[in-house]
Amino acid sequence: MCNILRVRWTIIPQTAPQPWIACRGCGGLRAFQSSGKIRLNANGRKLDAWLIYKCLACEKTWNRPIFERQNIRDIDPVVLEALHSNDPHWIRTETFNLEALRRKSQRVDEFSEFDIQKEVLHDTLDWTKLEIDLKVALPISTRLDRLLASELRVSRARLQTLHEDGALRTNPERADILKRRIRTGTRVTIDLSTEADREHAWKPLAQGGPL
Repeated sequence: MCNILRVRWTIIPQTAPQPWIACRGCGGLRAFQSSGKIRLNANGRKLDAWLIYKCLACEKTWNRPIFERQNIRDIDPVVLEALHSNDPHWIRTETFNLEALRRKSQRVDEFSEFDIQKEVLHDTLDWTKLEIDLKVALPISTRLDRLLASELRVSRARLQTLHEDGALRTNPERADILKRRIRTGTRVTIDLSTEADREHAWKPLAQGGPL
């Protein structure tokens, strides 16, 4: 690792996915947005839980099931507490549950906008390789090549060439990874030994410091 500048990029999506539901108020398919509220209904030892959504056009509500007729003893205590307290962090995570949304809606809109936090994990004066660890806590539609191109200010064509030449490697490695959605745990290593301006042109962009 002595010749590696290693950084971590934490990707935080800005907007949760929006399902399209037949709206009772509008009379047709409309996009719905999470209200950030939970509805619970207890029947003896059974519990129903829904995440409340609102139509973006008329604000009619739709209850997206989280679970139905679940025995309280079988519910994780942490989840149960989050439901009772309307825990905003737990609810935000649940709004990115694409599998659940796709089961209940005909269409789900995803959004590629994100915030990014960058931190240096290892630095050295004589670095020649840039290593980027990705932390993506919530699903996002952004592709790896778009992320790298926007943050490092290089073209996607150049990234593809670097990948094909072996100067850009990923873990996990696959031929089409640059065109796939970013995933937490992905590591990108770029050999910049031939780039004379890596300290002034690449490093500030990689670590988020002043240009």
